[in-house]
Amino acid sequence: MSSPPSCPRCVHAVRPPDLMHSDWRCPVHGAVPPLHVARRLGTDVLDAVRIDAGVPVWVPWPMLPDWTVTGLAWAGDDRRPIVATAVACTGPAPLGGVADVVLVAEEPGVGLGARFAGLSGLDAGDVLCGGLLDTNAHAKVVAAGHPTPLWSIEAERDRCVYVGEAKGMWLWTVAWPGEAGYVLAEHFVLQDGRDGLPGPLPFGALSPYLQWGPPEEGVS
Repeated sequence: MSSPPSCPRCVHAVRPPDLMHSDWRCPVHGAVPPLHVARRLGTDVLDAVRIDAGVPVWVPWPMLPDWTVTGLAWAGDDRRPIVATAVACTGPAPLGGVADVVLVAEEPGVGLGARFAGLSGLDAGDVLCGGLLDTNAHAKVVAAGHPTPLWSIEAERDRCVYVGEAKGMWLWTVAWPGEAGYVLAEHFVLQDGRDGLPGPLPFGALSPYLQWGPPEEGVS
């Protein structure tokens, strides 16, 4: 169902627990929750993740016209609840062309949102506490029925990154290309998949922004 586990902060494969170590281990970042990326999409795959998730599984609903769900990733193993999720969506960009958006929910210190944003470090806490929280929010979404402020942070030039907090966890929205961030100016509503799927979701081809490594033969 998923790709071989990797580090949520980089491209390295991780080693499973053994007699000497109780955690999954990245050769660069040490103990990390293993990141899994779905090789196929469907309601059954989403159900398996949302049932075990300890963080929200944010799904846009209602879906914007002609948008589809194009990726799913999660960080964690079968010993504890999932600590981070990422849902990718693809559709028409507000200014023309195609937009790709990844929605990340994570506990502090995981680093998955920062990875998508192309940032060093684990999360956006230092950036937001460095003064952004004293400014007006740059965008707002509705998350689980609540207006949720998001702040724009500097990232790689090919993308647009907003971050905030919802349900006590970091909420990241990362959009490619940079102009695609204008999609948040539309009525962007998020539902937590753990509360039940809001309806039949349209699934599309897998997003390249979640497929970091080539698939191995015989793995599905």
